Amino acid sequence: MEKELHIVGFRVGRETYGVPIKLILEIVRVPEITAVPDAPDHIEGVINLRGKIVSIIDLRKRFREKQITQNRHNRILIMELGGRLAGLVVDGASEVMKIPATDIEPPPAGFQDSGLQCVTGVAKFGGRLVVLLDITKLLQREVEGLKAAVKTESEPELVSRSMAAKAKG
Repeated sequence: MEKELHIVGFRVGRETYGVPIKLILEIVRVPEITAVPDAPDHIEGVINLRGKIVSIIDLRKRFREKQITQNRHNRILIMELGGRLAGLVVDGASEVMKIPATDIEPPPAGFQDSGLQCVTGVAKFGGRLVVLLDITKLLQREVEGLKAAVKTESEPELVSRSMAAKAKG
């Protein structure tokens, strides 16, 4: 029996990309996004998703797309990055693709040499090529930023405990 990979396909510009389905918690329409001051250009801000704050990264800007349009096909892929919820804005999300392992080629050698370790392979699916991504590697800077935010959130608690200990002793 041939092994199949289950990939969520999505579009950024004219290209189709894919990530393993196990990484995607859900796919939602783009709601109103609250901007965050001093954030990099590709960090759109945050949304409230059923009571949870989700950081929103515009993958189109991160991929340096020239023409970014907001339309009803845009979606946000919700996933966990660095222990925090994050959403990736894409031009559209397609079906779950079941791709036989034999239809996946390793990334071209030039990709690895030029620092593109985020590409894990290229799949042939339905007459087109799908670039398979390691989202954690692709968004490494953002993941580190989210991890730092988690540490920062717990600092006030540490400071107040430290001050209480000093007051006692």
